[in-house]
Amino acid sequence: MAGGSGVRMGSSLPKQFLDLGGRSVLHVTIEKFVAAEPDIKVVTVLPEMHIPLWKEYCLRKNVAVPQYVVSGGISRFHSVRNGLSKVPDGAIVAIHDGVRPLLSEDMIGRMFAMADDVPALIPVIPSTDTIRALEKTVLPDGSVSFVPVPGASPDRNVLFRVQTPQIFHSELIKKAYMQAYDLSFTDDASVAEKDGIELAFTEGESLNIKITTPADLALARAVISMENTIE
Repeated sequence: MAGGSGVRMGSSLPKQFLDLGGRSVLHVTIEKFVAAEPDIKVVTVLPEMHIPLWKEYCLRKNVAVPQYVVSGGISRFHSVRNGLSKVPDGAIVAIHDGVRPLLSEDMIGRMFAMADDVPALIPVIPSTDTIRALEKTVLPDGSVSFVPVPGASPDRNVLFRVQTPQIFHSELIKKAYMQAYDLSFTDDASVAEKDGIELAFTEGESLNIKITTPADLALARAVISMENTIE
């Protein structure tokens, strides 16, 4: 999934195309999956206006990974639905954010090995920060006010942050994505759960961050630089 425009990055170029150690963020992400599962079939979902840019990049960088390139939709939900149209029944499908390039090959391989036995597998990591439930309000003068939500006291010991890849039996998640769009659909697991698919969870990785801001990109570049130095 690389259908975003990257507004929060503050760059004219969408974040999936930004440089990460001599390759684009999306290129690094795809290569992680191919290295972990050499026979994998890749479906790349992009904003329609940026498909020519990606094709030109693949030619220029000699990206030899065969892939279906699919146009995104009006939301992530619709983009995933478009991508799933290229996935056959009877397959194991991993849905991953193209701007999460720092996951390890070991994590990918471990999750695929587990996926045969469960209909949906979701990686999570513990929330180490204290969590507060607040309502954010922008006042007429442009300032921001935070007001506590009465009665809400989240226990961080039972709160986990959800990551991708989220892995499913393809016929089940394709059926789930035939539902009407709902604002409660924040990820693929929420779509699956609403359709009655039982979720299983596994440990994610702390470095498997989603590159959203310039600070995220700086961290990713530092990690990639360190990995290249070690290699």
